[in-house]
Amino acid sequence: MTEWQNFVNVEEDLIAANVKLAKENEEIFNKRDLMVYEIMGNIGSGKTKIIGKLVEHLKDKYKIFVINGDCATDIDAERIKSHGAETIQINTGKECHLDAFTIRPVFNKIPKDVNLCFIEQVGNMICPADFPLGAKHRTVVFEITNGPYIVRKHPFIFAITNIVFINKVDIAEYVDMDKPARDKLKEDINKINKNVKVIFGSAKTGEGIEELISAMDL
Repeated sequence: MTEWQNFVNVEEDLIAANVKLAKENEEIFNKRDLMVYEIMGNIGSGKTKIIGKLVEHLKDKYKIFVINGDCATDIDAERIKSHGAETIQINTGKECHLDAFTIRPVFNKIPKDVNLCFIEQVGNMICPADFPLGAKHRTVVFEITNGPYIVRKHPFIFAITNIVFINKVDIAEYVDMDKPARDKLKEDINKINKNVKVIFGSAKTGEGIEELISAMDL
């Protein structure tokens, strides 16, 4: 067996082990009556700001906890706290994503009265697709400024998501993303996943947040 084949086998084993643990995580969440939503997306897409908006809209209805993933710092966790949710930061160092293993140790830090949890993935459009966490819903966020080819260049993450939130539409006219271009983005997504809900919005203005909440059944 070649060195390359060994590498592939190890990666496949890691993915399979993660999927198994993600199912166990899901069972734990269900036993606790804890609704868990994973928010994925590239760096700078607006994941943290969107979660902040969700917290503002939902904190009177649910007891919310947020797990923030990042390579370093607790900047995003502190931002979310300012919106009124309890948080915990997981720093992954050189690892490019959270996985079912890395979130397991924080379960006992989630207060018993919490019934809604958002998990913000590390900014990455590639690796998280293969490493589910056990969440009820997986949402992908990217910004309109990514241009017309982002979906076709990153097909795998769109194949496994329930919802796509295309952020920063308030500046679409300044980056040559008119309605035909936006329609093409949606078409590209639906070619990969015909069941996904696609929302155009803006975390800055609040456009699309109510629609996102509805799509999440919250």
